[in-house]
Amino acid sequence: MKWPSAGDIPLPLLLSVDCGALPRVDGFDLPADGTLLFFVNQEMDQEDGSGRYARVVYVPDGTDTAVAEAPSSACVREQLDVGAVLGAELPLWLQEGDEDEDWHEFWEDLDWEDMSPFQQKLFRYMEHDLPHLNELRALAHDLWPSGAAGVVIGGYADDEVINSIAEQTLAGREKAGKIPAIPIAQWPSRLEEEKHRLTSEWMSLAREARVYEEYCTSFVIRHDDLAAARVDKALAVTRFEAP
Repeated sequence: MKWPSAGDIPLPLLLSVDCGALPRVDGFDLPADGTLLFFVNQEMDQEDGSGRYARVVYVPDGTDTAVAEAPSSACVREQLDVGAVLGAELPLWLQEGDEDEDWHEFWEDLDWEDMSPFQQKLFRYMEHDLPHLNELRALAHDLWPSGAAGVVIGGYADDEVINSIAEQTLAGREKAGKIPAIPIAQWPSRLEEEKHRLTSEWMSLAREARVYEEYCTSFVIRHDDLAAARVDKALAVTRFEAP
């Protein structure tokens, strides 16, 4: 195949993943074999935001391949040998807070009166329907202790990414007349509810750890698209961490 590009701009190869070397995880329908190739021009993707400067390519095992010559030395980084571990990750609203406070920053500084109706609903659910939440958290992290990693495969989609998708989804439904216009006062609660729904629909395919004053890219995909190996449907969001 031709080297992936956006117009006449070749996309650098960010990383490749041997799917067959990764452990199988329920709910994460990564192909059982083959290779995933992640391409992105991080500077252009961060500025543009349309997704045209990122691409995910899947090469099934058994495919006849030939080594492609990179358009430039900047398109392929130095090859590094890496290792992998399995870690536990909980949705943002279920993550554990500080040792002295049993709420994540998702909840901190929120009094009951300041919560949206949907946040109050979540709060009641955690208080009354998850009586063993602390034990469940501890069990998950004992079984799969998490640690620092340069790249994470799978897991929950980044909260900022889900927030962006939720805003576009609600705005699109309003514009298409599929839902009544949402009053400004109700927008935060509707947005939280939509984010919560989308968290079970979208997942992280791969994301880089955030590093100060460096670009980092997150690729997200719908569960059904991943199960059907439609990795070209993945969305990429690139950020630059700076003050």
